[in-house]
Amino acid sequence: MKIPPGLTDMSDFLTTREIAALLRVKERKVYDLVAKGEIPVRRVTGKLLFARPEIEAWMAGQAAETVPTVAAVAPAVVANRPAVCAGGHDPLLEWALRQSGSGIAAFLDGALDGLERAATGECIVAGLHIPEPDGWNVGHVAERFGHEPWVVIEWGRRKRGLVIRRGIGANPRNMKQARAYRFQSRQAAAGSEMVLTHLLEKEGLSRADLNLVAGVERSENDLAMAIATGRAEVGLGIEAAARQYGLDFVPLVEERFDLMVWRHAYFEPPMQRLLAFCHSEVFRSRASELGGYDVSGFGTVHYNSA
Repeated sequence: MKIPPGLTDMSDFLTTREIAALLRVKERKVYDLVAKGEIPVRRVTGKLLFARPEIEAWMAGQAAETVPTVAAVAPAVVANRPAVCAGGHDPLLEWALRQSGSGIAAFLDGALDGLERAATGECIVAGLHIPEPDGWNVGHVAERFGHEPWVVIEWGRRKRGLVIRRGIGANPRNMKQARAYRFQSRQAAAGSEMVLTHLLEKEGLSRADLNLVAGVERSENDLAMAIATGRAEVGLGIEAAARQYGLDFVPLVEERFDLMVWRHAYFEPPMQRLLAFCHSEVFRSRASELGGYDVSGFGTVHYNSA
């Protein structure tokens, strides 16, 4: 059976939507076939692509021997993801991973970086705080991982705002006022940079309007340290980091920080140790001491892929 030439005249690869149209099924069914290893497919930067010759052979009932299926190319991704927590930096999460004895390593280099590492099988959990029109995180996860077994649970809500070096004069109360001071930014993959874009746009501004210092800081604590040591005078950070370094803080938004958890790992000992610890009074006390956290919704499921 040949693929109609009108689908992808300019490409040797078909998209999930094109495969669904060809088979006359919903895209969800295509994802199910992929998950079961029943259709030849390749992953490119987290996306699914279907080679035309292999699909023709598959549809004709032949074995596509030259290119393995998902089950053949990615058993380590499915069964043996490393016990790593990637994604956005959070001081409370970093502490809990250690204190709980979970055995989960932290590689917290930005929410968008966490999505990439999740897509390439490099973690079992990723911390996210990505602003969306109707909330946080879920739309990005559903769009990119709707065909994979991920669960999004609430970690906590954090106060994010202007972290300000003391003694610079009247504290800025918004982004327009922050333009008068040397501003410390984060790396492009950080969720805080997406929040910054959102706040600037609300005030009719862009990054070009800020007095950005050279270089970026890669964690909430590093940003606060840069301001405490005088490298910069203001930045967009969380209250917990501002408190830790004796800085002033002006809240601008309450963000929801979620954990995107690989469903197979959710029930394994490392994640269970972490989750159990986070239901303890010790955890709640630490969140209160750090400041700027509301962990009353911890564990709430905001998304569970089909």
